Amino acid sequence: MQLAQLIRVLNLDSHSSALVSRFSTLDITRVTDKSRDVIPGALFVAYPGVNVDGAQFIPDAIQRGAVAIVTQTPITQSPNLPIFVVENSRAALAHLSAALHNFPSRNLRVIGVTGTDGKTTTSTLIENILLAAGHSVGTITTVGARIGGQEMDTGFHTTTPDAPDIQNYLAQMVEQGTEYAVIESTSHGLAQHRLDAIDFDIAVVTNITHEHLDIHGSWENYRDAKAMLFRALMNSSRKPRTTKVAVLNADDNLRGVFDFLRQVPSDEKIVYSQSSIENRKSKIENETWISARDISHTANGLTFTMDSPFGELQISSPLIGRYNISNILAATGAAIARRIPFDAISQGVKFTRGIVGRMERIENARGLNVIVDFAHTPYALESALKTARELTHGRVIAVFGCAGLRDVQKRAWMGEIAGTHADITIITAEDPRTEPLTQINSQIAAGLHKANRKQDKNYFIIDDRADAIHFAINQIAEPNDVVILCGKGHERSMCFGTTEYAWSDQEAARRALDK
Repeated sequence: MQLAQLIRVLNLDSHSSALVSRFSTLDITRVTDKSRDVIPGALFVAYPGVNVDGAQFIPDAIQRGAVAIVTQTPITQSPNLPIFVVENSRAALAHLSAALHNFPSRNLRVIGVTGTDGKTTTSTLIENILLAAGHSVGTITTVGARIGGQEMDTGFHTTTPDAPDIQNYLAQMVEQGTEYAVIESTSHGLAQHRLDAIDFDIAVVTNITHEHLDIHGSWENYRDAKAMLFRALMNSSRKPRTTKVAVLNADDNLRGVFDFLRQVPSDEKIVYSQSSIENRKSKIENETWISARDISHTANGLTFTMDSPFGELQISSPLIGRYNISNILAATGAAIARRIPFDAISQGVKFTRGIVGRMERIENARGLNVIVDFAHTPYALESALKTARELTHGRVIAVFGCAGLRDVQKRAWMGEIAGTHADITIITAEDPRTEPLTQINSQIAAGLHKANRKQDKNYFIIDDRADAIHFAINQIAEPNDVVILCGKGHERSMCFGTTEYAWSDQEAARRALDK
C-alpha cells in the first residue's frame, strides 16, 4: 500500500501533509512498533512505553529497512525518509494497522467482551452459540485466537494482543469468509488503544471489580477504560442490518457500574440479571431485560430457566460455579442482540464444556478432586472458593499467590478471602517478576492473619509453586477434600526476574498426583 493512501487515516498538520506529498508513492510493506520486526519497506511506529521510549529504536528500525516513521516524541527530521509526529502513537498504530489491512472489522460483525472476570468463558459461550446457529466465527481471547478452526497462540501473559496482531487476525477472518469476530477486550487493550479502529457492533460486560489499579491508578480509571468499549459503539462504522447493542449486568451495581454504563448511548440495551425482572429497577426505552430463575447448581453443572420478552428458555450447562449463570446470561444477551434462535442458544451453552484453566478438573486415578482455576482477583478467588465448597463435604485446600509488580492492594484482601473460605491455604509464587517473593507472600499472609488464621496450622508459605502443589496433594489432602490451584489457569509460563520459565499448573498437579 502506498504511503499516501495509508497515512491519510491520521489527522496530520500542514508540515506532515507536505511530507506525504514528497514521499506519496513509497510502498509500505508492514506497520510495526517493534524494530526487530521491521522488514524493508516497513513503517515504524514509536511510542513511550512504561520503561523506555520506543523512539530510541528508530535508528535500528531505519537500519533494518524502515522507510517511514511515526513518533509521539519529536526527533530530528531526515531528508531521506518521512517522519510524522503525532499526538498519540498508540492510537496511530491501531489506525495504520487497520488501514494496511483495509479495515477488516468493517466486513465482520464484531462482539467485544470486557469485564474483570469471566471474559474468556463468556467469549467462548458466544462463539459456541453462534456456531450452533450455523454462523462462522473467529475469536481472540487471552487464551489464544481461533480462526477457521485453527488455534493460534497469542503469547505469554497475553491480555489483548497488540494492534498489528489483532488487525492481522481480523484480516485472516475476512479472507476466510468469517461472519463474526468475538474479541475479549481487556482494560489494558482498551486504555492502550490496541482496540482502536475496530468497528464494534455489540459490547458485553461481565462485571467490573477490583483489578489492575497498578496500571490505571484508581478504580474509576479502570472502570472508565472498560467503558471505552461501550463508547466505541456509536462511533463505529455502521453495517447493513446491524444495530449497536450494549449487554449490561444489572447485578453489578454495588459501585454504580450498571447505572454508569447504562448512560452510555447505544441503539439497544440487553440487560441481564440473576434476579427476577419484576424486582429490578424500572426499564427505560430501548432496553430488553432477561433473567434467571429455578436455578440448580451441582457438581455436574447448572440448570435454570431464562425469562425474556421473547419467551422462556430452559438452559442446561456442564459449567460449574454459580457465577457462570451470569456468564451464560451475558452470552445469551449477545445472542438475543443478533436474534439468534433459542434452540441454538441452548445447544451452544450445552456444548461449552471445560475451558482450559477455568474450574478445570484434573482427572486422576487416586480419586482426588483437584481443580485448576485462573482466579487471580479478589472477586474471582471468592467465587472459586465458594464453588469448591459446594463440591465437597470435606475440606477446601487453596494454593495461590499474587503477581509481582502488580496491584499491591489486593494481596491482603485475597489472603483474607482465602482465610474466610478455605480450610487450608498454601501461599506460593505467581509471577513474582523482580519483586521479592517474601514481600508478596507476607502481604498475603497479613490478610490470613486478619481472618484469624495461623501459620503452619491453617496456612503455609511454600515459595516454590511445584513444591506447594505437591504439599497440598500429597501431604495435606484427604479423600473428599478439594485442592484448588488458583491464579495461573491457562498460562504456560511463570516470570521470575525478567525471564519467563515454562510452567503449567495442570502438569504440576499431574506430576504430584503420580507420586
